[in-house]
Amino acid sequence: PDVPQWLPGLIALLILLIMNLATVKLFGELEFWFALIKVIAILALIVIGLFMIFKGFSTHSGAAALHNLWNHGGMFPNGLHGFLLSFQMVVFAFVGIELVGLTAGETKDPEKVIPKAINNIPVRVLLFYIGALLVIMSIYPWNVINPNESPFVQVFAAVGIIAAASIINFVVLTSAASASNSAVFSTSRMIYSLAKEHNA
Repeated sequence: PDVPQWLPGLIALLILLIMNLATVKLFGELEFWFALIKVIAILALIVIGLFMIFKGFSTHSGAAALHNLWNHGGMFPNGLHGFLLSFQMVVFAFVGIELVGLTAGETKDPEKVIPKAINNIPVRVLLFYIGALLVIMSIYPWNVINPNESPFVQVFAAVGIIAAASIINFVVLTSAASASNSAVFSTSRMIYSLAKEHNA
């Protein structure tokens, strides 16, 4: 508690900077492990959630079931206005997707690898974003989800995972580290390209 908040952030940034300066392979390795942590957390949520749904698991809001998706006013109970306004937050979540193109210059066989990576994006969105949301809303109807608490924590805590909040905090911290790592990588590549053109 006595450590200034900026200090751990600075240390993490320096570590990421040193690793990015060493070799681009380390950037890829770091991103692989950061992504794996997120994927495991989301898949765990989906698997546990499906188990709860098909077992009719009871929570404080009632039984987990697919009908929670269309009960309580349906998918857009307050109209499309809120849904459309949410797009600014959704688009923010996709910041960094341009890294697929940025890495093309340092990719082996980019003509084959880059289109494959881009074409996999819709599948990942459906599974990790839409799939997780459908599972969460099948367990907890939209009108009982506490906006001040992570729905991931709520689902994991409901099945008795005591350290749910700590686990999700760890996942969020690795996500932040991943975003910083990507920023260091992309910024360094942009500055290098500008310098080659005598613009930086």
